Amino acid sequence: MPTNIKLNFTKKILHNAILVNVNAALKEDLGEIDKTSQLISKSELGFATIKSNQNAILCGSMWVNSCFKKLNNKIKINWLVSEGQSIKKGQTICQIQGRYIDILAGERVALNFLQTLSATATETNTMVRLIKKYSAKIFDTRKTIPGLRIAQKYAVRIGGGENQRLGLYDQILIKENHIKSFVNLSDLLNKAKLDNEFDKIQIEVENLSQLKKVLNYGIKNILLDNFNTSKIKEAIKINKNRAILEASGNINRKNIINFAKTGVPRISVGFITKNIHSIDFSMKIHRN
Repeated sequence: MPTNIKLNFTKKILHNAILVNVNAALKEDLGEIDKTSQLISKSELGFATIKSNQNAILCGSMWVNSCFKKLNNKIKINWLVSEGQSIKKGQTICQIQGRYIDILAGERVALNFLQTLSATATETNTMVRLIKKYSAKIFDTRKTIPGLRIAQKYAVRIGGGENQRLGLYDQILIKENHIKSFVNLSDLLNKAKLDNEFDKIQIEVENLSQLKKVLNYGIKNILLDNFNTSKIKEAIKINKNRAILEASGNINRKNIINFAKTGVPRISVGFITKNIHSIDFSMKIHRN
């Protein structure tokens, strides 16, 4: 993990997530035994290389390491590219030495993590670069692949984005359906205020009328749900720097610059975790 990356969760949480991810993935692919790799002699040693078949931001090396080490702790992995570094099509990114039976058993699982997390990091980095001359920051959402929440949030940071809450357990997030399920918005806000500090509550508003109402309650973190750019500009004027405003809803590569131009400080983008296109990596076995 790059030393300059600051996460919204501890290294222990990240470490535990990697172990859970890798154990589940290996169990899914290998079951009780890898029948194909068992055809190969257990004493056969050699090495393999992984290369990228397209330009990308590298992410997921810790998952790859954990995958192979879980199969055989004697496997040696030499990374030729650092986590978070730009890689080119055709570039070799790492070398793996050990028993062929272990390397082959871990091949697909390792590549799956690499292709998915590099995709999130790459997509995030693309968004970040598109709006680099504006003050807005890119934030992730909870629209992640089930079971890979921590992994994808880590990848967002590797790509230059920012993290929000991990889930519904670490911060109150009041969305449209929460409001509709309550008697009225005022009662809901009063109940939330009883046991929570308002600077730790985020609420989603759907129009300027709702925005004015929650501002009067002192909410400090407000999500502007599916506001167009003109409405966001109006919201910024109404807000007068009282709360942190965040644009959200159907934001992608084609329109993100227009949202950044409004001056809104935060833009949350589900696209970077749910609409990713896997980066193409391949592993090649080499005979000694």
